[in-house]
Amino acid sequence: MKRGKPTGALALASLATLAFIYLPLLSLIVFSFNASKFNARWTGLSLRWYVQMLGNSDMRQATLNSVIVGAASSVFSTALAAMGAVALERFPWRRKPMWEAFFFLPVVIPELMMAVGFLLLFNVFPAEMGLAKLILGHTTLNLPIVWLIIRARLKKLDPRLEEAAMDLGATRAMAFYKITLPLLAPAVLGGALMAFAISLDDFFISFFVSDFQSVTLPVYIYSLLRFNLSPEVNALSTALFVASMLLVALAFLLQGKEAHV
Repeated sequence: MKRGKPTGALALASLATLAFIYLPLLSLIVFSFNASKFNARWTGLSLRWYVQMLGNSDMRQATLNSVIVGAASSVFSTALAAMGAVALERFPWRRKPMWEAFFFLPVVIPELMMAVGFLLLFNVFPAEMGLAKLILGHTTLNLPIVWLIIRARLKKLDPRLEEAAMDLGATRAMAFYKITLPLLAPAVLGGALMAFAISLDDFFISFFVSDFQSVTLPVYIYSLLRFNLSPEVNALSTALFVASMLLVALAFLLQGKEAHV
């Protein structure tokens, strides 16, 4: 089938869709540089709110909490997802589609339902768990997404490469670490970065599970919006958006390199 240029109506509809998606984000970024404390009025360019944001100790603590939770949950979810993907792909399982469905199911379950479930579950645990509850919750949230990324890459790898290594005297573990793992590395790194970005942006699980000592950035932003609509929120949201986009772009870049391996 010959491919042609999109029609005027199709191109206009595409541009309108992109504008509808990105204009609110563009407005947020522009007004984060507004000198006025009122978001409805533009008075000139200023970095005032970024400087004020950096001097806010509560905001710095929320950022540190988000980074700790994101880093820990991405490491745990990536390790578990890699083990699950290799186990399902390289070993025989009875009723394999059922086990695959168990891994995939959290993707389609509403996150609000998961958050309420974690709230009820963690009521049984000691209140002093702090960030540990958030790490467990975010690991569960990220696990199926990372599993899908790694599993998709693993399906493209020829298992005969491992078999050839074992025929030459390598153990199964050695064949995995010398052959399979280096080929999986772009997907593993990409999945970890994607998990970190998702954890950094997560609100529902963080809101239901966190306490006053383990507030993350999205929850902190929500508290500012409830009690004080400060332009600091614009600056913080812009910084969070840029960080998330950089992580997602790096994840896609790694997966793009993986496609040429």
